[in-house]
Formats: sequence, structure tokens, C-alpha cells
Amino acid sequence: MKEAEIIAKTDAAFGNPVTLGRIMADLHRLGAAAGDILLVHSSLSSVGWISGGAETLIRALLEVVGKSGTLVMPAHSGHLSNPDDWEHPPVPDTWKQVIRDTMPAFDPAITETRGMGRVPELFRCFPGVIRSRHPMDSFIASGQKARRILDSHALENGLGEESPLARLYDLGARVLLIGCGYENNTSMHLAEHRTAWPGRKTIHQGSPISEGRKRKWATFDELDYDADDFARCGEAFEHAVTRGEVPRGDGKGPIRPVLVSGRIGLAESKLMSQRAVVDFAAKWMAENRGNEKSVPEDVS
Repeated sequence: MKEAEIIAKTDAAFGNPVTLGRIMADLHRLGAAAGDILLVHSSLSSVGWISGGAETLIRALLEVVGKSGTLVMPAHSGHLSNPDDWEHPPVPDTWKQVIRDTMPAFDPAITETRGMGRVPELFRCFPGVIRSRHPMDSFIASGQKARRILDSHALENGLGEESPLARLYDLGARVLLIGCGYENNTSMHLAEHRTAWPGRKTIHQGSPISEGRKRKWATFDELDYDADDFARCGEAFEHAVTRGEVPRGDGKGPIRPVLVSGRIGLAESKLMSQRAVVDFAAKWMAENRGNEKSVPEDVS
């Protein structure tokens, strides 16, 4: 959407730009609070025309979780991968070895994100933000639990049991989708590690990393992730929540809603229990992958 269109939509809705105060109020209405551990996925343009842009959205999120909370975002750099696997677009075969030999090693402080959007790309530059060391599947975080979440990120299976996603699960984090859908819900990749389905396989991957002061091409195994059915799984999750079929708590703290929908600015947004969506998705994938005709039952 062009900026002029975003301005017009925002003015029609509010008569003013979206401000830090409006975003904070909307976050509170969704149920975000001080002390939360939030894994955020966002589409900046969906929020409307924000006074201060991505910086304002990030500052609002940091203010809401407060000093006792933790803000986390994916900061993936899929371009630091084996060019043999590139399809969108592919590169000439004659380039591939040159790329493997010359691509700069992953540097948490420098390596740009790819396909993550403007918000995480800016957040990684904020003071106090740290980044995990996975060359393809890194995460960034600021707050009380940031190191506990990021420090043990293993090279193999970068979205699996030794990843920030699993530590977020252990800590009872919540996922916040701002203007984007379940197809962007990275936590559902953790569910892929916790179940089986027809065709599940491991692939060999590679990335340039630094070892000591030397660059090397590291090879590692990774689950062949597949997000094609995440939207369908998310729809089924929401139907199950509506029916009361998803547990509302685990006995470790105050019971909070499993899923709350609302708006942040103009953006349709969802705040959900990461543990609930991962547990549901693992079961759903086991029952439905390989059964493409499976659809959620109508709720009326």
C-alpha cells in the first residue's frame, strides 16, 4: 500500500496519525502488560500512518512490557544459506561456489535481516538489544529474560528444542501478531519439531560463520520446515479456542485468555499463549498433514 493511501485510511479512521499513546492503549486493551514476554510479528503499514513510524511502535511495545518484561522478535537472515536451495530467485550455477566462498560471515551486530520487515530491522539497532548467534534463524530481544532466551541457540535445527522458541515456551511467553497472520507465526515451527507427519525429513544446510577470527562455511542439519498450512492450522486453533477445547492455564500462574483479538491502530491483531498454539499445532499437524482436504468445522 502506498503511503498516501495509508494516510487517507488513517485519517478516515481516527482524524489523526497513530501515536505512541494510541498504540499503548490498544496493546493494553488486548491484554499486554508489564512483565510480559512477547514474541512479536508485525506488518508496519497495517497499523496505519504512525507518527514516528517503526520507532514509535517499538517504543510502545517496550513501554508496555516494562523493565520486568522482555520483547523478542525474529531476525532471520535466510540469505546466509546454501545458494543451491535458492528459488526466489535462483542464481546461475556458475555463481554458487563463488557465493559460498565470499559471502560475509554472520555477525550479530551487522548482518541485516531478510524478509522480516522494518520493525525487527530497526529493533536490532536499539540500545540494549541482543541477538542470538544462529546465522540463519537468529532472534533479537531486550529485557529481563533476553539472555536466558537467546544464549543457548544451537546451530542445528535453529527453530527446534535448542532454540529461543523452546525457551519462550518454557517461560510461558505470548505471541503478538500485529497486522499479520498465522503464516508468520514462527512458533509453529517448534510444533513441527514436536510431531510427525508424512514426508517429514531433515535437510543439510550451510552458512558462513566466524570461528575465532576466521570465516568458515559451516554445515548443519535442519528440519525441512513447511509453513504452507500454518494459516489453516491457525484457523483450526481459533475454532478450538471458541469451543473451549484449548486449556486455559497450566497451573503455574494466573490464568489469562488463550487468545485475544483486537486492533492496534488499524491492524487486526492477536495476542495468544505461545504454549497453547504450539501444543495445538503439534497435535493438528500429526492429524492433518497429508490430508489436504481437512478443513475446520463451521462454527455457527
